[in-house]
Amino acid sequence: MAAERKLGGMPSLLPSYGRAALSAVPGASLLARLPLVPGGGGAASPGEGLAIDAVEADLGRLADYCRVCGFTMRDTLPATYPHVLSFPLQMSLMSGDGFPFPLLGLVHLDNAITQHRPIGATESLDLAVRAEDLRGHPKGRAISLVAEARSGGELVWEETGTLLHRGNGDPTAAGSGPVGPAPLPGDVHPSTEWRLGEDLGRRYAGVSGDRNPIHMHRLSARALGFPRAIAHGMWSMARCIAQLEGRLPDSFTTEARFQKPVLLPGSVAFAAAEQEGGGISFALRSGRARAGGDTPRTHLLGEIRKDSVSVLTDR
Repeated sequence: MAAERKLGGMPSLLPSYGRAALSAVPGASLLARLPLVPGGGGAASPGEGLAIDAVEADLGRLADYCRVCGFTMRDTLPATYPHVLSFPLQMSLMSGDGFPFPLLGLVHLDNAITQHRPIGATESLDLAVRAEDLRGHPKGRAISLVAEARSGGELVWEETGTLLHRGNGDPTAAGSGPVGPAPLPGDVHPSTEWRLGEDLGRRYAGVSGDRNPIHMHRLSARALGFPRAIAHGMWSMARCIAQLEGRLPDSFTTEARFQKPVLLPGSVAFAAAEQEGGGISFALRSGRARAGGDTPRTHLLGEIRKDSVSVLTDR
């Protein structure tokens, strides 16, 4: 496990984005380490994780997040909200010298969250993040990004996601990662459809801090190879969980595998089905049928398990 450096305050996102942008400029890697680039002190060194104690949600920002993602504002946090609280730490880790890939261009393949118990909206959390399991992938190389939240020493929430750096792939690495959620049966039809505005990426960025250019505007997305801006994968996961929030137990594990990007503006359809044992499978598919009656595209496959098995040992 990586050594852990405790920070005295939450790092600012702006220096992390600055370091990320500089890392994409040929020959600028040394410049990113100079004192004139602010925030280097919060970035992780090789082999190092980052941690911070006593983090509390801002209730106004939490309410905005609930509105954007479809949650009901309650006295407990949505299961996806500690991801937002830990996001500045994750950005500092990924923009630090020890992270093996440039931040821009990384692809978020999947995400798994375990909520061991409900977390109070005003509860103080100790957060920690680390990167581990650098490995080959058929489309390049992958790494796991891990986040944990503790309250009074008790592990109450944890998350692990797979990030892909595209490049020379390793065909022998097929199947080396987590299996992930299975597709829904073909006879399960959508229960609702959501129309997504062109500004969804900017709205989610405003409540999450995730301002990756592929989500912000058509022009910035096109510069990175997308025809239009795309929705955040973590918005898609959160919106699906919000649709099921009345059916969630106090402790559970949820996984999502991100497949086809959701282009903005657009529409998506949500479908869900009960599993044997009381779990729930869900999917996010393209909304309105395309010309010619093509099979709807699958944007996300997910599941919820009522057990709260650690996502760090169960994958």
